[in-house]
Amino acid sequence: MKRRDLLKAAVTLPLLPLLMRSGTALAHGAGTLATALRSRVRPGQTGWPATAEWERLKRDVGGRLLKLEPPFAQGAASPALKQLANPFAVGDNPALTQTSGWADAWTSQPSSYAVAAENTADVVAAVNFARQHHLRLVVKGGGHSYQGTSDAPDSLLVWTRHMNKIALHDAFVPHGCVGHMSPQAAVSVEAGAMWIDAYNAVTTHGGRYVQGGGCTTVGVAGLVQSGGFGSFSKNWGTAASNLLEAEVVTADGQVRIANARTNPELFWGLKGGGGGSLGVLTRLTLRTFELPEFFGVVAGTIQADSDAAYRALIAAAMDFYQRALFNPHWGEHLKFQGGNTLEAMMLFQGMSQQEAEQTWAPFLDWVRARKDCRITKPFLIATTPARHFWDAGFYRRYAPQAIVPDGRPGEPSDHYVWAGDHEQACWFIHGYQSAWLPASLLQAGQQPKLVDALFAAAQQWDFQLHFNKGLAGAPANSIAAARDTATHPQVLDAFALALIGAAGAPAFPGMPGAKPDLSKARREAAAVDKAMDALRAVAPDAGSYVSESDYFLRDWQQGFWGSNYPRLAAAKRKYDPDGLFFVHHGVGSEEWNADGFTRKG
Repeated sequence: MKRRDLLKAAVTLPLLPLLMRSGTALAHGAGTLATALRSRVRPGQTGWPATAEWERLKRDVGGRLLKLEPPFAQGAASPALKQLANPFAVGDNPALTQTSGWADAWTSQPSSYAVAAENTADVVAAVNFARQHHLRLVVKGGGHSYQGTSDAPDSLLVWTRHMNKIALHDAFVPHGCVGHMSPQAAVSVEAGAMWIDAYNAVTTHGGRYVQGGGCTTVGVAGLVQSGGFGSFSKNWGTAASNLLEAEVVTADGQVRIANARTNPELFWGLKGGGGGSLGVLTRLTLRTFELPEFFGVVAGTIQADSDAAYRALIAAAMDFYQRALFNPHWGEHLKFQGGNTLEAMMLFQGMSQQEAEQTWAPFLDWVRARKDCRITKPFLIATTPARHFWDAGFYRRYAPQAIVPDGRPGEPSDHYVWAGDHEQACWFIHGYQSAWLPASLLQAGQQPKLVDALFAAAQQWDFQLHFNKGLAGAPANSIAAARDTATHPQVLDAFALALIGAAGAPAFPGMPGAKPDLSKARREAAAVDKAMDALRAVAPDAGSYVSESDYFLRDWQQGFWGSNYPRLAAAKRKYDPDGLFFVHHGVGSEEWNADGFTRKG
């Protein structure tokens, strides 16, 4: 910032010497000044970087500074319109996000500029520039944030999409941990890589398993920082609990290594403390595991003929889950729908197809014996060689209907999304909530209350129980590893995460043809609220998963992190005392106004 700009801003003279320092002193002084100014700078305001200063940043990052424009400025001729059904193409556009907005909450709007980072030095340059010029800083990798944390108008974006190198290790020991930790198999992943990239490297080509997320286009770094659940988390825990080491650029522009012995509080905070609050991750190293021979699926739909029959079906399903599926073999979800419908989409590991069929036989026999319940979609029980579970070539040959490939000329042939996830491309959220349900509800004396709550919720809106997003029933070592993360402690005792959501078609600002029906959105959001109220009647203090949660959650510190929040806040004060990093309902965000531009008080 130039001296005359400070004078125009009426900054008092005693602060001016801060600008005369260099190196670390300058970095510290700029942070102190930002606190004194109590606000960040927008385009057109005094202090917004001059063209020459943006050009200097562009040189510092090897020309990789992009001036972003509204993606639909050309109207019906806008190239972005053709991308919206393809999440890979959306991710390749720095002006777009994988969620287009949330009714009465936020809408996706591009940053003013973006640094298309290709290395850690690019990230350092962007962080330093944002700090020194008091800019709103945003970080985007996969861009999947439901709560709009991966974009903001009038900001500088650190876009890590092109940082996607992956390296496998046979015997990794974190920095400074020789003699304290045994070497173990691991994978190092740069911050912009998607989970399909990690799975291709680790599983399809490497024959190992890494605990990641279910959606293939989600960014590795964002998922780990939120906690991170995949279909098989009931066995291998969360992505965060398997983090061995991270490279991170903190608010002072320093590149830090974080692991169990080096910057341990930063390391702990990165494991589930939420993305975008403590620094910019540039590289992560995650442990890998021996791959089982098979992964498998059980999928089908049952419809009951009356409310009484549906209540009986729910009771039978929950009793069956408690007796046969409440263990490390099983993950994914049951969906409870209007019309008295129950849909199963369960995945399993460590079992043969015959064992899975034997496991489900008693429940399916019960359904077939009922005159008031019908299997409307035949149950599929099948296994896949685990090494091919994320192998696009395998699916193109044997199950093309299961995937939606990227399909653009010249793009990687191994990129695809699951067909069931494709409907989320650029969706506009009407309402979304989550709640961890304690395993105590599965006890015989508590199951009737649980069944009543599930039935009551289904009368309001469709919802799902994701069993892999609660760690009750997992092995002791996975529980212990997850306990040493910032994720809400309730995850350790939860048998499932209840998810309730409603959404509409893409509705980016300025998008031709985008006409979100806000009246409908509000009605559906109210129905989502009522469904969650029914579940919270039996879990009144249930916490929420930060990545899949209510934008309007009031007591979000307790809701997302519970007793872990004070420790997270202490890490925030240590590594980002001036609040450079801000996201909605992120650690320390209570000190700022909703848009992240003005400090409260």
